[in-house]
Amino acid sequence: MEKTPIGKITHFFDKIGVAVLELSGPLKQGEKISVEGHAGELFEQTVGSMQIDKKTVVSAKKGQAIGLKLIQPVKPIAQVFKVK
Repeated sequence: MEKTPIGKITHFFDKIGVAVLELSGPLKQGEKISVEGHAGELFEQTVGSMQIDKKTVVSAKKGQAIGLKLIQPVKPIAQVFKVK
């Protein structure tokens, strides 16, 4: 399994299960990601809902901050990787 770093979580909204992800690489809906904390992998999921400035998008590029619906809560220091 090949992993490419694509960003880090800077904030997590518990009530709605959405994280703010600052991208260091491109990301598209349908791609598989791995969210990892200090102790290693927390979980993997397929990218579903993504938003930029409260508008739904299907892709985002390096340098953008996106809202990303996650299946589990995460800490703001978590790293995100694209899984191939």
